[in-house]
Amino acid sequence: MPKRFKDLTEPEILALAITAEEEDSHIYGDIANRLEKEYPATATVFHEMQAEENEHRRGLTELYRSRFGEHIPLIRREDVKGFVKHRPVWLAQRMGINAVRKLVSTMETEAQQFYQKAAQRTTDVSTRKLLTDLCETEKKHVALAESLEEKILTPAAIAGEDEAQRRLFVLQIVQPGLAGLMDGSVSTLAPLFAAAFATRSSMDAFRVGLAASVGAGISMAFAEAMSDDGSLTGRGKPLLRGIVCGLMTTAGGIGHTLPFLIPRFGSAMVIACIVVGFELLAISFIRNRYMDTPFLSSAFQVIVGGVLVFLAGILIGTG
Repeated sequence: MPKRFKDLTEPEILALAITAEEEDSHIYGDIANRLEKEYPATATVFHEMQAEENEHRRGLTELYRSRFGEHIPLIRREDVKGFVKHRPVWLAQRMGINAVRKLVSTMETEAQQFYQKAAQRTTDVSTRKLLTDLCETEKKHVALAESLEEKILTPAAIAGEDEAQRRLFVLQIVQPGLAGLMDGSVSTLAPLFAAAFATRSSMDAFRVGLAASVGAGISMAFAEAMSDDGSLTGRGKPLLRGIVCGLMTTAGGIGHTLPFLIPRFGSAMVIACIVVGFELLAISFIRNRYMDTPFLSSAFQVIVGGVLVFLAGILIGTG
């Protein structure tokens, strides 16, 4: 069971501070190594903070040994009720770059607030002084973090990192999502409209469209997830890409399938055609927005392909 903070002795409080500083140092170092390639300016900030945390840990260790001897008990954050518990490193590494930049000041501010409140609650003079000193140290850490960001994260560096983040977003999210949306919107046209014109039944067309959309979504999800593991291409986790691609494929097919829930076949057909037009325009907009493809050129390519598949469905359904 975790021990209550008020039950800790002064040596235990100092040992806890040493462990906390060491853990923070590891967090900063791990994140810095992860960011080194894509976000070098931010990585420099975290390397500097890691070095500072190591210095603070050494100072606390020397203070402990001078007062209480060589043996330092292992007391961790999770061993004490109410102590600040930071996110595990593997969770922090999944944060966006802007959130990672803020993590350094957040960690130090949380520790500062904890030491401040703990000092107010204790009645032992020497313990209160120790906690107050730690609180002042954390305030200096926050100021250091802010000065490092002002010095290293220049507007040019941040702009470069934001562009790198945008490229990763396009590579890992937009591309598989767009591939799925295009496949779902175009490939399901032929079976859906073939069934619609062959049966003249809205419900039969809906069933075919639903089956085609779900089937295409599952197929595209597996195809995208198994295409590569992202380690060499930088395309991110295959599971995430597969989910994004599969969901967008299904959504692309469901869009023009839902109108066939309308019992009147003629009305369902008109609305479905309108939805198809909006889907193709949406695809063109996304290609223009994220792939730098001219809108008119993209719209022409997508619409021509969609119309050809649509006509193929009509010919098959009426043949």
